[in-house]
Amino acid sequence: MTALMFILGILIFVLGLLFSIAWHEFGHFSTARMFGVRVPQFMVGFGPTVWSRKRKETEYGVKAIPLGGYIRMIGMFPPGEDGAVRKRSTSPFRGMIEDARAAAFEELQPGDEKRLFYTRKPWQRVIVMFAGPFQNLILAVVIFLGVLMAFGVNEQTTTVASVSECVVPQDEGARDCRASDQPAPAAAAGLRPGDRIVAFDGEPVTEWSTLQERIRDTVGPATLTVERGDRTLDLRADLIENQVAKTDGDGGYVEDEYVSAGFLGFSPASGIERQSFTESAGRMGDIMANGVQALVNIPSEVPGLWDAALGNGEREPDSPMGVVGAARVGGEIFTLDIPASQQIATALFLVAGFNLSLFLFNMLPLLPLDGGHIAGALWESARRRIARARNRPDPGPFDVAKLMPVAYVVAGVFVCFTLLVLAADIVSPVSLTG
Repeated sequence: MTALMFILGILIFVLGLLFSIAWHEFGHFSTARMFGVRVPQFMVGFGPTVWSRKRKETEYGVKAIPLGGYIRMIGMFPPGEDGAVRKRSTSPFRGMIEDARAAAFEELQPGDEKRLFYTRKPWQRVIVMFAGPFQNLILAVVIFLGVLMAFGVNEQTTTVASVSECVVPQDEGARDCRASDQPAPAAAAGLRPGDRIVAFDGEPVTEWSTLQERIRDTVGPATLTVERGDRTLDLRADLIENQVAKTDGDGGYVEDEYVSAGFLGFSPASGIERQSFTESAGRMGDIMANGVQALVNIPSEVPGLWDAALGNGEREPDSPMGVVGAARVGGEIFTLDIPASQQIATALFLVAGFNLSLFLFNMLPLLPLDGGHIAGALWESARRRIARARNRPDPGPFDVAKLMPVAYVVAGVFVCFTLLVLAADIVSPVSLTG
């Protein structure tokens, strides 16, 4: 049964991956068609074609390797300076440019002269290239907000899980109470496991992080309003100063760092809490910020991935994962001993994270990424404006094809990084179960 659920999780992730890729390409496709560009191909995946069907002027299909997708637009690059699509050259860099230019004019048909991508206005090309990543961003936001609001997340609550019997400085670690230890304020006040604290000194509290902050800011008498069964009670506690773990501001703790603060002496229970729209939007902002930071940190992750894949190093739990690693995690999700609703929510979070990564990565201003084409169109628009302001002739379309040698270098780096991550995913995979 566990193996079957593992396979089911992988299958669900792969289907989510394929949908995400198709959704990305549909953004490019729909806006290109809207601006009159002819699109002869719409493909999900790379490599040999598994299935395809031509409808009207576009061939739709699925290829064997689900690592991406593409649409082919007529006239992605302008002709050369002499108007030719291809010129013969012995220079390898020039050959790259000529090959890219020739590929942009494959399947050119009569009447396509007015349907070429490079002839669209710069703002239209920006929209076409941005539409793909934007589709992934939309999908990520919808899934994240939907999961947070409909399913909720597992977080610490204001319900009491356990009450400490005595005061033990947290920097001493876990130990039994001694005769010299004074009773914990929570125990002295009569707080019990299962009590739900709803107010602190008369001010309502609904989140653990808020209650934690109020406790740490208080040394001396305080009133705890708790719900116990069908009763509401006011308990009097006398909080003391104690060495406690430093917090990160969101209810979590900073490892091996301690501060002096108010101490009550209980542990909060965890539970699934649905988030309001405002709370979900705030969490979504944090997820976006973490995604950007993870993208910035990729170069620094390479040594760790290298050691994990080819050495004796251990894989960091938050290190980059490829499609293989993410699929494995997707399989593990459905073997976890958690409610089915939380399995679905976690799997959806994985797909949403993948879409957010697609958006952020594709927005890098480097060819052959969408961001590189956007940067080229913006530069073309800027130099045309400058030329008009100086009463100079229109410089014409910016020839993005001239940057193809750079694009090949970027693609080569990306392929090498992908292979390194793949090796790490196979040799030392990230695991939810340790």
